[in-house]
Amino acid sequence: MDEETVQELALGQHLARLDGDRRGVGVFVGGNLTPDKETGLGDWTTEQIIAAITKGETPNDRKLFPVMPWPDLAHLSSDDAEAIAAYLKSLPPVKNAVPGPFGPKDVPSTLVSVIVPGDVYAKMPAPK
Repeated sequence: MDEETVQELALGQHLARLDGDRRGVGVFVGGNLTPDKETGLGDWTTEQIIAAITKGETPNDRKLFPVMPWPDLAHLSSDDAEAIAAYLKSLPPVKNAVPGPFGPKDVPSTLVSVIVPGDVYAKMPAPK
């Protein structure tokens, strides 16, 4: 492997370190990002991986929920986005089907959240 490829993979590894998102509403864990053809990104092109991480678009036209921080990654340089895709493609394939809440043609609904002060929450009736 040439030095340029080694450096690109190291940059991609550094940029891709996402292990679940903690935005105050729970922990969200993404799908299999290894190049496994059945359960991961094995059939995805570099361009499709870049579209997913920068635009929230998957090859099957499913929109990714913004908890996958594609809005934050939309401003990546082309080199950085390509480094992440190269790193993901360099990982050993791992067969790991991650169940998701949406089918391939579903579009996630909008998440609406409110902050309820503790004293107000304590007076709310229990869910039925």
